[in-house]
Amino acid sequence: MDRNSVIGFSLLGLLLVGYIFFNTRQQHAAELEKARQDSIAEANKPKVNTDTTASYATNAGAPDSTRLAGQYGAFAGAATGTAQKAVLENKVLKITFSSQGGQPETVELKAFKTFAGTPLLLANSSFNRISMQVPASNNTLLNTADLFFTGGNVQQLADGSQSVVYRLATSNPGQYLEFVYTLKQDSYAVDFDIHAVGLESVIPAGQKTLALQWDNENDKQEQDMTNERMNNQVHYKTADGKHDYFTLQRTAHQDLESKIQWLSVKQQFFNTTFIAKKDKSFENVDVNTKVPESGNIVGQTFATLQIPYDRAHDFSFPIEIYYGPNHYKTLKSYDIGLENIIPLGTGIFAFVKYVNKWVIIPVFNFLSGFIHNYGVIIILLTLFIRLLIAPFTYQSYVSSAKMKVLKPEIDELRKKHGDDQQAFGIDQMKLFKSAGVNPLGGCLPAVMQLPILVAMYSFFPSSIELRQESFLWAKDLSTYDSILNLPFNIPFYGNHISLFTLLMTATSLMLAFNNRGMADQSNPVMKYMPYIFPIMLLGIFNKLASALTFYYFLSNVISILLQWVIQKFIINHDKIHAQIQENKKKPASKSKWQERLEDMQKQQQGRKGK
Repeated sequence: MDRNSVIGFSLLGLLLVGYIFFNTRQQHAAELEKARQDSIAEANKPKVNTDTTASYATNAGAPDSTRLAGQYGAFAGAATGTAQKAVLENKVLKITFSSQGGQPETVELKAFKTFAGTPLLLANSSFNRISMQVPASNNTLLNTADLFFTGGNVQQLADGSQSVVYRLATSNPGQYLEFVYTLKQDSYAVDFDIHAVGLESVIPAGQKTLALQWDNENDKQEQDMTNERMNNQVHYKTADGKHDYFTLQRTAHQDLESKIQWLSVKQQFFNTTFIAKKDKSFENVDVNTKVPESGNIVGQTFATLQIPYDRAHDFSFPIEIYYGPNHYKTLKSYDIGLENIIPLGTGIFAFVKYVNKWVIIPVFNFLSGFIHNYGVIIILLTLFIRLLIAPFTYQSYVSSAKMKVLKPEIDELRKKHGDDQQAFGIDQMKLFKSAGVNPLGGCLPAVMQLPILVAMYSFFPSSIELRQESFLWAKDLSTYDSILNLPFNIPFYGNHISLFTLLMTATSLMLAFNNRGMADQSNPVMKYMPYIFPIMLLGIFNKLASALTFYYFLSNVISILLQWVIQKFIINHDKIHAQIQENKKKPASKSKWQERLEDMQKQQQGRKGK
């Protein structure tokens, strides 16, 4: 074995050892993270005490009050009981409450169904809890979700609202914790007022906050679980107006140390949000997340919201809980920036959210006001957008026609200079200048269209109006259209065939073929990229909303028709050629920038000659 082989095998050995070491550390970190999440889940697991008086009974059959008082302190009377139900309901929302914990047990959005056609529930298991931590006499904390409240009678208010009051009593009648829920008519929001009366002597001295625990589990509601998990996020807005978010798949823990105005757990089309009312805010929020290995659970969040506590005898803190759709107009009506949870433009393309807010959404809402077929709305919206950019499109085609006329002369220059790209560039610029042609004339229209294309990419997958709306063969415009579900998964493509995506790709290839004369045929990248790029995007768009792929397909069809009409009946190539020849006869005037550029190119050529 020679020296090079020894070095090669040694490097391979080092790489193997490094891989094993790195993989071991990753596995250890994953185990620690799983243990942390499991401990959080265990700590928040509900402790069922329904009808459990026997566990504290003496031989005579009566509850052992001493043992109850030892474990539950002032709240011993609430340790056992039987859960009673109460329902607050309006046209859009139905909330079933339980006296165990004095909290919502199920939350149903009456106007919506899951993709499977079942009732859409934003809370539907014992995992979903709203609980406060209260002290027991033995320096331990109790979760109110495990205790039994009194009350639960539904009251009809004069303004048409409904209200229910739950009270967590102590051994002292003048000391209690009270939850008041009020549901307004036709509203997705329920007022949640927390009252702590006389508890300043029960809560440890020096404690300046009360911990409100909110555990939330998001069940599968849509067709594509992968897409749901990508959109399962925690959004929040600080008291000073800053909005931010993180995705459950990427972030397992986030400690929000600043004051928080609202905290939202967002799903693809729905959200649950806790809002501090009346200019109040949560002191800070700690959020833990988990994405279970389950085909029915999208994600889980464990949030601890710290409520500022001034130790007043009659303390209250008003909260509003939003259970509803990610509908832009509805969320915007709250006037607290809640509409920002809808991804209308993020990252480097954040600017397109203004295109959506100021142009696309108003036009879309206007059309949907009198047209109920959303496929037709998309067609009209596409025509409106193409009409909006029509002047730029026309200029692009005129520029393309001019370049087509000059192409034989450009090819001659390329043959003349061969591999000398600098000399070719100088003569090409001279040709453009003498002919009065702007080589960037076709770029501006493309740049002007880019914000629209990206805006559509953000708008359609986020529009709840398209959810479960059908058009042609697409059963749901908010998700992919599948004409064939495959029994296997094709890498980089998927396990289904989207017809709108195939049509979009086919028309993109047709456009590339029609424009083939404009590409630099001597450059393989420039020659074949217009054909390769649509194929590369095929796997990405195959999983996206059919409304989006239908829009791109329709836009491509319009482009092909416009290109044919403009070049066949509007643009006169002979006239353009004559105009170019006439421009060549005029004395060429150089701008200072062009003179400076040519001087720099000549200097570089001079250095190469030396």
